[in-house]
Amino acid sequence: MFSESYKAAVIQMNSQTDLQANLDSAYQFIKESVEKGAKVVGLPENFAFLGGLSIRMKKADKIAEEVPKFLSETAKEFNVYIMGGSYPVPADNGKVYNHSPLYTPSGKEVQSYNKIHLFDVDLDEDESYRESDYVETGDLETAIYESDQIGNWGLSVCYDLRFPELYRKLVDDGADILSIPSAFTYTTGQDHWRFLLRARAIENTSYVIAPAQTGLHGKNRKTWGHAMIIDPWGRVIADAGQEPGIAIAEIDPTKIQEVRSQIPSLNHRRM
Repeated sequence: MFSESYKAAVIQMNSQTDLQANLDSAYQFIKESVEKGAKVVGLPENFAFLGGLSIRMKKADKIAEEVPKFLSETAKEFNVYIMGGSYPVPADNGKVYNHSPLYTPSGKEVQSYNKIHLFDVDLDEDESYRESDYVETGDLETAIYESDQIGNWGLSVCYDLRFPELYRKLVDDGADILSIPSAFTYTTGQDHWRFLLRARAIENTSYVIAPAQTGLHGKNRKTWGHAMIIDPWGRVIADAGQEPGIAIAEIDPTKIQEVRSQIPSLNHRRM
């Protein structure tokens, strides 16, 4: 367990199809976060590019080339840990992985995760999503970065949020901070987002770090926003609202220890 409190920031973006514009926006938000004292900054799902399937696939090679350089250089420039949201990385079968990395202040990628739960849903006759058409599921393994500086971060992405068994496995494997970069739809977000995030924090007595996308992306896609940080008691301690920006809060190791002592539910399981 890490010993000292630090500030973490979650970034909320309205990413579009202009890669460089998105990277420039992310850079400014990271800069602002560091100026406000953040030691760790989290970016949202598809922060570098959020557009239709066909154009995303066409640009996947370039995105996968540019984003690691951006994350590494920016982490070094600002001497900050960066949870790099997610971005497409080409797989061998013509699809891509929805890839979420974590970078240290040295600019090194020290852990990464490829999303395993793919968003294939029919919300109504006008709103359907088939992530599996272009995304390859990742290996069924937990991805945790263990650190005595920022704690043990367990990585996940967006739709994973609906599968509590993943987070219980992350915590069983040592995580005490759960990273959930997202581009939650407006339709589902208004009813589910806050409640699911709080549930994952409460049932695992862990911090939840949830950067987010917000607003319209092109003509048809709308995301919910409300990037959040939630403490191990389940309290929302930072909420970015619905405009692009940042939300920042303190991550305190004694809070994890306190809640796990008050309600040691992780030790009381029978199954």
